[in-house]
Amino acid sequence: MKHTICKEFGFEASHCLDHLPEGHKCRQVHGHSYKVQVVVGAPDLDENGFVIDYAKFAVVGKKIDDELDHKHLNNVMGGLKPTAELIAKMIHGWVYDLIICDETVREDLVIVAVRVSETGKTWAEYRN
Repeated sequence: MKHTICKEFGFEASHCLDHLPEGHKCRQVHGHSYKVQVVVGAPDLDENGFVIDYAKFAVVGKKIDDELDHKHLNNVMGGLKPTAELIAKMIHGWVYDLIICDETVREDLVIVAVRVSETGKTWAEYRN
């Protein structure tokens, strides 16, 4: 991809990775200040000099706020383990449905990556 842009979102949520062994600190209920980065790209810029207008990301921000912010992720992930890796994959699907499939968005736009960070020192990335 010649051109990429990134939009960052944030949300606060709790989870527990209760599938981990007894004694593992992540097995206990705990919370994070999550950061989400969505990177999209296109081979060329549009007539406005954009990959895509950042305003198009508003629907993704609303979905994250509505579905994840101040929630217990074990209750909202549809049976998936609430790991950063699976959260990134889930949000990738939302970006695909809400932006890539939008008929008003350019046809050559692609999702390059969705990155989810639980702390300032860790992140997980999903690429299709």
